[in-house]
Amino acid sequence: MPASVRAIRDAVAARSVSAVEVCRAALDRIGAVDGALHAFLRVDAEAALGRAAEIDADADLRRKPLAGVPVALKDNLCTRGLATTAASRVLEGYDPPYDATVVGRLREAGAVIVGKTNCDEFAMGSSTENSAYGLTRNPWALDRTPGGSSGGSAAAVAARAVPLALGSDTGGSIRQPAALCGVVGFNPSYGRVSRYGLIAFASSLDQIGPIAASVGDAATCMNVIAGPDPRDSTCAPAAPEDFSAALTGEVKGVRIGVPRALVAQGSDPEVISAFDAAVATLAELGARIVDVALPHSAHAIAVYYLLTTAEASSNLARYDGVRYGHRAETATLAEMYERTRGAGFGLEVKRRVILGTYVLSAGYYDAYYVKAQQVRSLIRRDYEMAFEQVDAIALPTSPTPAFPLGERTSDPIRMYLADVFTVGANLAGLPAVSVPCGFSGALPLGLQLVGPAMHDAMVLGIADAYERVTPWSSRAPAIPPR
Repeated sequence: MPASVRAIRDAVAARSVSAVEVCRAALDRIGAVDGALHAFLRVDAEAALGRAAEIDADADLRRKPLAGVPVALKDNLCTRGLATTAASRVLEGYDPPYDATVVGRLREAGAVIVGKTNCDEFAMGSSTENSAYGLTRNPWALDRTPGGSSGGSAAAVAARAVPLALGSDTGGSIRQPAALCGVVGFNPSYGRVSRYGLIAFASSLDQIGPIAASVGDAATCMNVIAGPDPRDSTCAPAAPEDFSAALTGEVKGVRIGVPRALVAQGSDPEVISAFDAAVATLAELGARIVDVALPHSAHAIAVYYLLTTAEASSNLARYDGVRYGHRAETATLAEMYERTRGAGFGLEVKRRVILGTYVLSAGYYDAYYVKAQQVRSLIRRDYEMAFEQVDAIALPTSPTPAFPLGERTSDPIRMYLADVFTVGANLAGLPAVSVPCGFSGALPLGLQLVGPAMHDAMVLGIADAYERVTPWSSRAPAIPPR
């Protein structure tokens, strides 16, 4: 059975294997490994096999770039006919009446949606331990986190349950779990992919992107999901690049910046060693390595958690028990609001909503929210100045390999610091990719490449050139039965 997105599509289009056979193989693999991982919240086998049969009956599959490809979706992407809960009790049983734009584009391209993956509740977390429906385990070590908040999608791809999954990235929620699970994760430029149908966390930072086993498969997905959408006013109106065409394997003369002062902050020695080796590999391929400075990135975590909590406070106000989702039956309207949110939201969501409400309150708005927006502008300017000297910036994706489950749940500040290298791209609206770059013992590590806004194809091209000459992306975990 073909394993990659491109191989599946080519085999199904050539009728050498049927979409139904591919779908059955994916469902069998999910059944074999998900008891150990809990990567999926729900699997819709009947609908997936029905969709696969429809694809097999299509007379012209060559016009469908994802014909027969099994795809998993993070549970914060609205999917018509399939419950979408954002891993929260407050949306338990919610069945959206429409598809997110990206879901509709996947269907039109011939993809087979097999199910919804676990995530931190409302995408708020870095370990997929904040889900209301149980945690997800890392396929490389079942006692370790897969990262978050798109941990279910990353674990599903790493376990070879599906070749492709979608996640959302607000401060590293695609790239960090991709790195910790040894797969590729891509956060597009803000506005490159429509957010219509994505359950909002922080609307000025949220983006949807692919998690895949290779850069080539991520680029194939981007060719399908990227592009203008009149239903999302923040979506860029210009037609996107051909992402696959940028994967030439050539980086000779490309200038890659390394912010060494930032990299040294809090990174494990194994992470720095693997990162240095990855940068050296790029230099051997002909890239020019240039030292750059991102002086305000030291404040990025603080800025991120001020702005995202403020936006979350606003976005989550709609979950009041009146229109959809969980509703607590009480005597008064005020009691219904209080009890609905008290029972429906988990601890981390409550923490962030309270923090966000505080920073937006009278007397604190200027001191916290406005100041954070000003520093965000400085962070964006740091990147703009760096890109006057270089074409892309290299960073580790995570300062540590996958950490033990439960280790940081009682220490939210330590958990938040897991995003130290990823939040900058979201604050500045930049494209960033994580590609496997080595191991710390048995645990994967990731190299992150960040590019200027709307230069998504170039970033993927550099990652692909690195991937071609290294063995890391070809490795897969051996998952013990559970």
